[in-house]
Amino acid sequence: MNLKTNKRAILVVSFGTSYIDTMEKTITAIENEIQNVYKYDTIYRAFTSQIIINKLKKVNSIQIDTVKEAMNKIVQQGYNTVICQPTHIMHGIEYEKMIAMIKPYEKIIPNIKYGTPLLSSSEDYDKVVNAVMKENAQLNQKDVLLLIGHGTEHFADASYAALNYRFCANGYQNVLVGTVEGYPDMETVIKKLNTIDSNTIYIAPFMIVAGDHANHDICGDDENTWKMKLTSKGYTVHTILKGLGEYPYIRKIFIEHIQNVIES
Repeated sequence: MNLKTNKRAILVVSFGTSYIDTMEKTITAIENEIQNVYKYDTIYRAFTSQIIINKLKKVNSIQIDTVKEAMNKIVQQGYNTVICQPTHIMHGIEYEKMIAMIKPYEKIIPNIKYGTPLLSSSEDYDKVVNAVMKENAQLNQKDVLLLIGHGTEHFADASYAALNYRFCANGYQNVLVGTVEGYPDMETVIKKLNTIDSNTIYIAPFMIVAGDHANHDICGDDENTWKMKLTSKGYTVHTILKGLGEYPYIRKIFIEHIQNVIES
């Protein structure tokens, strides 16, 4: 094996999505931006969801590497420096899964470094608040912007409530954060909405991609979706079907996380 001592590999690890359009607008956009900044590094892609990998292969004939498969390719190419940058929101289950899958390669590759998820420092929270508000600057300040994340049974679920607090602390009282499978849940968000003097809600996924949850659980037309539940409460609900990976300033945060690793 010939070590490529003058070159780095950057492995971009995402949960993944089976929605091709949003994959191009989000995950691919993040990877392309990383490549544009780090022109002399080689970018590799891996997904942590085996279900999505299997579906893409079966339905779309698209082959996506697991973390192990991508790391094996990096080993075969002889890189001695690898930066593993997740596109995950927080230090949750998927991030821990990524770390566990890469750890064994620390015995093979001399220099493996780990970038951090989107919400990893106090500064990150403020940057995410600014990124979201810049992206939605056209909204009326009297209207409610409701961001819906995935939610998790991992203790990192507290990140959503922390982000909600950070929006308030930055003066955005009409921005709320909820989750599909965690806290704040729908009941909690509705109680908060009752205290806000606004009848118009713009609802958007707080997820890297606008995939299955965004299309079905959040913005879909079935009676149990966030959109229809809030509509049934008398609110005028508009949907913003856009993943965070489409936000330029969110992509910039991931770039900064890679730079932090390089400089550390």
